[in-house]
Amino acid sequence: MVFSSLLFLFAFLSLNLACYFLLGKRARNGVLLVFSLVFYAWSGPQYLLLLLLVTGISWGCGCLIAESQGEGRTGRGWLVLDCILLLGILAVFKYTGFFLENLQLLFGVPEWIPQIVLPLGISFYTFQLLSYCIDVYRKEAEAQRKYWKLLLYASLFHQCVAGPIVRYQTVAGEIEHRSVTVEDVAAGIRRFSVGLAKKSILANGCAGIAETLLPAVLGDMAGRTTLGLWVGMLFYMLQIYLDFSAYSDMAIGMGRMVGFHYLENFNYPYIARSIRDFWRRWHISLSTFFRDYVYIPMGGSRVHVFKWIRNMLVVWFLTGMWHGASWNYILWGLYFCLFLMLERPLRKIRWPGILKHVYTLVVVFFGWVLFRFEDMGVLMAVIGGMFGGGLSLYNADVLWTLWNNIFFLAAALIACTPLGKNLRVWRYEKTEGRGRIARGMQLIDTITPVILIFFSACALVGNSYNPFLYFQF
Repeated sequence: MVFSSLLFLFAFLSLNLACYFLLGKRARNGVLLVFSLVFYAWSGPQYLLLLLLVTGISWGCGCLIAESQGEGRTGRGWLVLDCILLLGILAVFKYTGFFLENLQLLFGVPEWIPQIVLPLGISFYTFQLLSYCIDVYRKEAEAQRKYWKLLLYASLFHQCVAGPIVRYQTVAGEIEHRSVTVEDVAAGIRRFSVGLAKKSILANGCAGIAETLLPAVLGDMAGRTTLGLWVGMLFYMLQIYLDFSAYSDMAIGMGRMVGFHYLENFNYPYIARSIRDFWRRWHISLSTFFRDYVYIPMGGSRVHVFKWIRNMLVVWFLTGMWHGASWNYILWGLYFCLFLMLERPLRKIRWPGILKHVYTLVVVFFGWVLFRFEDMGVLMAVIGGMFGGGLSLYNADVLWTLWNNIFFLAAALIACTPLGKNLRVWRYEKTEGRGRIARGMQLIDTITPVILIFFSACALVGNSYNPFLYFQF
């Protein structure tokens, strides 16, 4: 079950909110836990046992860390045990096939590689539970003595699909005590509806165009054009931001509806003026996780230059590996590492703002080329094709696709900027205290989520109901 489905929207979420508010405050954590476990079990009941096991490991280790601290003891051993077990389980499910495939390629063994299905959200809840135990060890959070409350934290269906990575200390107080106001519910619905529209209308639309123009296998390169590859990658660049940020929007919105205040995970990364700035805006929860739990403990930037290079390489190798068990993701991580290291001595040079922005977008664009293609043969063919590589420059199909979706492209580009947010703030500033006009603006804010949910539902039913089709030529 995914957030952008009619089943989730009109059955699961609606029923969850009804039970949450009708059964009273004392039952609210229980309601969230039951619905979260049902949501997780939907993708495979057997993996629910894995979630229960991993949470039990971190719960036990967290309690033992807290009990061990004092009289010169730190509980470090229990923290090490938690890290070994959780990372070991993650490695088995996520990286076994990758390592065995490379062994087979190099040495011809093993003859058979098991196909292991990756459990839903295992990377997210593993990192969350790791951060919990580390924070308990650092005395930045108190150990949770009730297993079911830590399980609630690990399994909250709001953010188990695609984040954000929520640290325990961020929501510890709200797990114990939280209140929900009408303003919270309204803000949550508005944020969720924006994310839903972003995903179901814009991201899915971009994905469809990208898949049409980009090859899936090497044999698909026949008939491709240079312009088609560039346009396809542009739509993929838009898709990956709109898709990922949409899930964060929906997670933050759903959390707000029930009293949780998750931190922001994206801050319009495509307006960044450096790669360093881009990674301060893109998947913020993952960047800060590696910064606080890997980079800084290794010494960060306050070490000799060679150790700093080592620290950067380790962090960005892990960042690439986190995204997927394939060499292209590792190359993607090291690619950004290279530009971050090159930027460091150049920070004090004053470049024109537009030049910085163009440079950042170009680097990010080619980063997504690396990210898109797991097959190295396809990746090399696409990069070559983007610079000629024996392909024709364009054909009528590519021009027609681009022209037919020009307004859709404009809408997707605008959605990647803070223009809409800034206009809303400006509108409220200009109409504040102006009676009927102010009430009219509030009415618009009230009906906008309804309109967005309606059009999103139409888009989910089928492309024939996609409102943006009416703006095509």
